[in-house]
Amino acid sequence: MNGTPVLPPPGHRRETLFSSLRANVSLLVGLAVIPWMVELLDFVVPGSFDRYGIRPREIGGLYGIAAAPLLHDGFGHLASNTGPFLILGSILLVGGRKLFLTATVVILALSGGALWMLGPSGTNHIGASILVFGYLGFLLARGIMERSVFWGMVSLAVLAAYGGMLAGVLPGERGVSWQGHLFGFLSGIVTARILSDPGTERSGLPTG
Repeated sequence: MNGTPVLPPPGHRRETLFSSLRANVSLLVGLAVIPWMVELLDFVVPGSFDRYGIRPREIGGLYGIAAAPLLHDGFGHLASNTGPFLILGSILLVGGRKLFLTATVVILALSGGALWMLGPSGTNHIGASILVFGYLGFLLARGIMERSVFWGMVSLAVLAAYGGMLAGVLPGERGVSWQGHLFGFLSGIVTARILSDPGTERSGLPTG
């Protein structure tokens, strides 16, 4: 044996991808529905949940590391995050549910922790964009980290479709947490480095 990988037929690879997505679509949709339920409750019930976001260097703001992705400044803000979450999340789910869930937890912990420690004092950061930018960083980095043809092609496709989002990691519109975008994106890259296993995907099939 010369060590050269044997690629499964293209039809088999497509079937693997679609079956992986079908098996996990309920998880992704379920996660996307939760912020809508929270926002609806926030709209109907007097009072606001938004104060439970990430508030840098406030002890109470630590809860926001888990809560912030569920909280949004109105339905418009929520809608703008839902589409990218579903699309980038579905691409990440091609690698399997375990990879998706692990990457999500690590990205939230790293980005939320960095924002809590380094974010501007007196601010409150909410929204799923911290996770969306984390997925973006993860997917762009994974093809390089894994040295995989499949994930390399995925990275190029994601860059072509969502590369314009990278402007969001720079200071811009007032009231937009560019720090959350930046820490989310960087955390996605770090998470890809932590979770990637170079050389395991030479066959071109996603694993994880």
